[in-house]
Amino acid sequence: MVSTAAVKRALSALARRTDTATRPSVAVIDEAEAARSDLRRAAGFVDADGLDRLDEAIAAAERAADEDAAERGRDARAAFRRFREAADGGARPPGDAGDESGR
Repeated sequence: MVSTAAVKRALSALARRTDTATRPSVAVIDEAEAARSDLRRAAGFVDADGLDRLDEAIAAAERAADEDAAERGRDARAAFRRFREAADGGARPPGDAGDESGR
């Protein structure tokens, strides 16, 4: 029979283990990528402060030198900007990339 102490040690080690877990920043980037394929899911992502979380995830991926994740995040962010532009009838929000009035 396994001792209670051994079980506690094993559970504690599992709780601390992060080498196989998806980093939170990558999970947000994965979520943003998946949301791009469905309008309702994209709207839900935006409503859940997804764009702010995505910006933070991109920065975290860059700090971790995970260029693949950072690039996927930037691509997703660009897609959400295009969604916003299309919803606004082609007008870019002030300060958005490419908008001369925001400089």
